[in-house]
Amino acid sequence: MTAFPATIPSPSVGVIHLGPLPVRMYALCILVGIVVAIWLTGRRLVPRGGEPGQALDVAAYAVLFGIVGGRLYHVITTPDPYWGAGGRPLDALKVWEGGLGIWGAISLGALGAWIGCRRAGLSFLAFADAAAPGVAFAQAIGRWGNWFNNELYGRPTTLPWGLEIHRWDSGAGRAVVDPSGDPVVLGVFHPTFLYESVFLVVLGVVLLLVDRRRRLAPGQLVGLYVAGYPLGRIVIETMRTDESELILGQRLNVWTSIVVFVLGVWIVWYCGRRERGRHEAGVSAESQDVG
Repeated sequence: MTAFPATIPSPSVGVIHLGPLPVRMYALCILVGIVVAIWLTGRRLVPRGGEPGQALDVAAYAVLFGIVGGRLYHVITTPDPYWGAGGRPLDALKVWEGGLGIWGAISLGALGAWIGCRRAGLSFLAFADAAAPGVAFAQAIGRWGNWFNNELYGRPTTLPWGLEIHRWDSGAGRAVVDPSGDPVVLGVFHPTFLYESVFLVVLGVVLLLVDRRRRLAPGQLVGLYVAGYPLGRIVIETMRTDESELILGQRLNVWTSIVVFVLGVWIVWYCGRRERGRHEAGVSAESQDVG
């Protein structure tokens, strides 16, 4: 095995066994992120008019829809491993091996949250604002699943924080070994999973601070999340080297990020405009009452 000084090591095993039960670290990271998001959302939802336990009730819909949406987006935008030459269509169902597209997860997850809010009699915008920072932290934690799977890295680098990557057997959940039994090292690359994880932690903290220090209209905080995440994602996408569909020479996720950023800006503007309209209508009604 080739040794690289001053690098970030990657695990050579992505599955641990608790007796006969295999535990995929990728799935565990996602699960931990979900737990953190639900806990934080629950704490933030009560001051917004929610009741204890409602965050978990709504999350049951959001998580289920989010996982389905994330997998669909991944399979549709990265079809070759499943439908291309030598592809295995049944692998499209193996979520535990990695491959969840965040855009699909957020889109269908939001739909699931809306359904959950309707059933719980809860304001969707109140829930979305309460959940936005937790979702960012959940994404940050979930990105460490890519570290365990030795995936989603960037270009080769000689920087001291370069990430050592093994040749990976996704089915077995472990590194391929050479004849001497040592994991085969492909090289040292930019740890894009780490860059994105750090960015998401910063984004989550910024959302918490803005929510504490500024009086925002309902929906504006989630709009800031929707607009903020693509800013970091665009930079990180330009560093990644994994296979992706290209449109006009750019990765599909870059174009998606641009569209989502515009959507986030529109959400912030629209929610602010609607709140100002309601306030002006209330002031007008009060003036008529006084008169």
